Amino acid sequence: KSAATRLVADDLRDSLAVARKKYKMGRALAAPQIGAPVRIVFVQMDKQRWTMINPEITDVGRDDFLVWDDCFSFPNLLVRVTRAYQITVSYTDPKGKQHTMELEGPMAELLQHEIDHLDGILALDRASGVDPFAFRSEWEKVHEPGDRYGPPKPREV
Repeated sequence: KSAATRLVADDLRDSLAVARKKYKMGRALAAPQIGAPVRIVFVQMDKQRWTMINPEITDVGRDDFLVWDDCFSFPNLLVRVTRAYQITVSYTDPKGKQHTMELEGPMAELLQHEIDHLDGILALDRASGVDPFAFRSEWEKVHEPGDRYGPPKPREV
């Protein structure tokens, strides 16, 4: 809505393009990753793009899944984390319109990861299980890309 918001959103878009080219990965970037202390996330999946202002998880499903998470903050490392398999996210777009999205699987994981950045939390802080860290180069020698996501399982209380 404001000129400052547009500048941050444009910087996120451009920074994601540069990072994707450099690291051959990445679907989103959060404003704190580029030094902007605001709650904005830019997501690009294939040809779809979203600029999410003040995104908030408003509901979480009953199932969790394990994910080998990657991040531009530590591009050579994968971290095993537990994430909710289904979430509902509310956000405002740059034109001031409110949106609600129901997400599952990899897209739900992605938004949880980015919202964590907005809250000052890294995947490293959510490491889960025995041996939760792997160098990307070593992990990729023995796994397929689809192996990054485990099946959904009921959340342990």
